[in-house]
Amino acid sequence: MARDTGDIERDIEKARNQLASTLDELSLRANPKTLVANTKQTLVAKVTQPQVKKYAVIAVGAVVGLLVLRKVLR
Repeated sequence: MARDTGDIERDIEKARNQLASTLDELSLRANPKTLVANTKQTLVAKVTQPQVKKYAVIAVGAVVGLLVLRKVLR
């Protein structure tokens, strides 16, 4: 059975909107500022846990921060 052109056009529009939404989400996730904020939030959460050695987390955070900064500046 052949599909109606209106149905096909609606399917294409729906797929286009889903793709646009996915691209928007990916661009937000890949934004360096978002990555830094998420990393900072994760590190702060880890540092506030009493069982974690703070100096080790700070050292790892500094290394990760330097690597991110290096990649951004290249």
